[in-house]
Amino acid sequence: MIDLRSDTQTRPSQAMREAMAGAEVGDEQEREDPTVLELERRVADLVGHQEAVYLPTATMANEIALLILGERGTELIVEETAHIMTAELAGAAIHAGLQTRGLRGHLGRLSPEQIRATANAGGSFHVPRTSVVAIENTHNNAGGILWPLDELQAVVATARELELKLHLDGARLLNASVASGVAPHELASAFDTVSLCLSKGLGCPLGALIAGSHELMYAARREKHRAGGAMRQAGIVAAAGIYALDHNVERLADDHARARRLAAGWDAQGVPVDLERVQTNFVQVDVAALGLGERQALDLLRERGVALSGTMRPGVLRAVTHLDLTDDDVERAVELAPQALGTRVHA
Repeated sequence: MIDLRSDTQTRPSQAMREAMAGAEVGDEQEREDPTVLELERRVADLVGHQEAVYLPTATMANEIALLILGERGTELIVEETAHIMTAELAGAAIHAGLQTRGLRGHLGRLSPEQIRATANAGGSFHVPRTSVVAIENTHNNAGGILWPLDELQAVVATARELELKLHLDGARLLNASVASGVAPHELASAFDTVSLCLSKGLGCPLGALIAGSHELMYAARREKHRAGGAMRQAGIVAAAGIYALDHNVERLADDHARARRLAAGWDAQGVPVDLERVQTNFVQVDVAALGLGERQALDLLRERGVALSGTMRPGVLRAVTHLDLTDDDVERAVELAPQALGTRVHA
């Protein structure tokens, strides 16, 4: 099976497993695990912040960020299909007491004008004050779309002018950096907090980090403990993150190139692919345009040995390239997927 469902399907390589097996460890909760401390230091430097905190998942990182930045009973502004809005089980309301205002973006991106028109300074007795803006880079549901640096800077400037806190959901931030050629710290340092996931394109079995100021990360560590996220000899898994930073960042460009090859090959054979959205390692396929239902198309593809997954867009599937795929896998998928979909359409 050529597994294109998600870059979360990656498994640790043998070299990563060896790094994990040889990791120096200690009590992470007591900040005595040298491998965790080194990973936190490196990620903080990478994204241009004072400190970082190691966590089990990027969802936990996002939710802690909203909790420490927001104020209960105020409002969060976020793009309406962002991960925080669609895949974190109303965590902003449950954990942080935030009302979430989802705005329709263009390719997952919000404009300064939207934020300015929506943000509420709290003058009305009945309307919650806006306290936080969160953006996602790259944007999962938009198809791995990245933010151009000038648009990112404009949104940050507007939020600062309006005295709003800023969180960057950077689960795939390094994909954005590699694709754009902009250093991670240039994309992330202007935010109050930033999350980074290790278990997607970087190939780790688990793990994420939140970064920010010393003061905010002290608060983040308290919320991590409150959520049950404190760990013991976590250096065993943190070592995978260090290995990934050393070996799996620059190679994200291979995933992006394979996604473009996949998209071009399918497009040439009549598979409806949104080429505008192929900016990183995602390819979106409009199976509704072929007269197919999503489940039907997924089953047809699986029968031919290709696994895709659904998206938030009705009738649209996605293929996600990752480090466990080879060029041969991509070439086979280029051949097999049109056969699967075309056989059904022309039967």
